[in-house]
Amino acid sequence: MAYNKVVIAGINTSELTVLKEEEKIALLREIKETGSKEARDKLIRGNLRLVLSVIQRFTGRGEDIDDLFQIGVVGLIKAINNFDLTKEVRFSTYCVPMISGELRRHLRDYSHVKVSRSLRDTAYRAIQAKERLMMKLQREPNIDEIAAEAGEKREDVVIALESISDPVSLYEPVYSDSDETVYIMDQIGDSNGIESWLDEISIRDAIKELGERERNILYLRFMRGRTQVEVAGEIGISQAQVSRLEKSAIERIKHSI
Repeated sequence: MAYNKVVIAGINTSELTVLKEEEKIALLREIKETGSKEARDKLIRGNLRLVLSVIQRFTGRGEDIDDLFQIGVVGLIKAINNFDLTKEVRFSTYCVPMISGELRRHLRDYSHVKVSRSLRDTAYRAIQAKERLMMKLQREPNIDEIAAEAGEKREDVVIALESISDPVSLYEPVYSDSDETVYIMDQIGDSNGIESWLDEISIRDAIKELGERERNILYLRFMRGRTQVEVAGEIGISQAQVSRLEKSAIERIKHSI
């Protein structure tokens, strides 16, 4: 497959190579055993396309793409430093959340939207806990594991991480099967869309008034993209109950705002 020439941070992306998984592991082993700078450089160059694919999710926000690329490479280097060869996990699988985390940290620190100090502190502890767990587990930890590691309540971690999370497009798919795809915009009625920051604050306040089970259902459905059947299995109730609780929660939020 041919790629058009695009220069980012002085690198011609059309000339980037892609390493096979066994090549990555061999280079990682060489780096761990000998500290070879040549092997490290080759491994970095062989994963720059992965960095490019990740930063596509963070473009279009006024950030310089060269800056995003360089920050993504920092995440890649951290992944190389922390990867555990004894774990049965693909290097790219481990890399993506490390690169994304570095980009989110940059966007959070330089965001024009200010978040309260307490929320930022909670989010920072949660992110540190997530990174520790990733090094230990060699996989993406779930929210319960992060909350336990950070010593915080689950709902507090969800709210804190949400407060510093990146904006998403209304056309972001939340669920897809062979027949149809459900997008975020499909979950927001035309007459009840978020028209201002005040509306969003009202929605957040309304969600806080819901019970823990209702908040959890909404989080799994619309933040994690779970189907009602998947949610039912996860929290131990029927799909009909999930549907009823979800509808009731949404109606209460609409009534509150």
